[in-house]
Amino acid sequence: MLNVIDEKTDAVLRKQILTYHISGVLTDRERAKLLGLPEGCRIRENAKIISPENLKCGNNVWIGEGAILDASGGLEIGNYTQIGLYVLIWTHTSVKQALRSETGIHSRSIERKPTKIGNNCFIGGPSVIYPGVTIGDRVVVLPMSVVNKDVPDDSIVGGSPIGKLKDLERKVEELERKIEELERNKNEKCNLE
Repeated sequence: MLNVIDEKTDAVLRKQILTYHISGVLTDRERAKLLGLPEGCRIRENAKIISPENLKCGNNVWIGEGAILDASGGLEIGNYTQIGLYVLIWTHTSVKQALRSETGIHSRSIERKPTKIGNNCFIGGPSVIYPGVTIGDRVVVLPMSVVNKDVPDDSIVGGSPIGKLKDLERKVEELERKIEELERNKNEKCNLE
């Protein structure tokens, strides 16, 4: 059985594997402490943090079961934020690596972008946050959402992807303004006659 262990495996990776294995028998708060999260944080079973050294996590953050927080490109989560069950937060993409037949060869084609989630946010699971996205403070991301664009403070967003929904909302607002302008012009013309 021991002949399956790859002696070339990086010691940091081996430690991370063992840490997650041990964390399975801890409480949410104990697991958070083991993983180096700040005071008041809780993290449920089977949640993972990729590159935890690049995670800047606020106080009293709750991370749901099965969530994956990729901090390889830099991830910041504000205070009192809740990350729902099976939420995927990405700070990297390996699409170009796959398209260039570089998978398993080197990581030069992996793109990394910092991702930021503000204070007092609720990210409903399962949702996906794309690399490089900034989510403002007091934002609610509805469950089953794909967030591929920045979200301003005090917003409620949802859908797949939310960027298209926001674009549609902007187009509707623009059309409504044009209709109002046409009606004003029509009324002004009628008043002149």
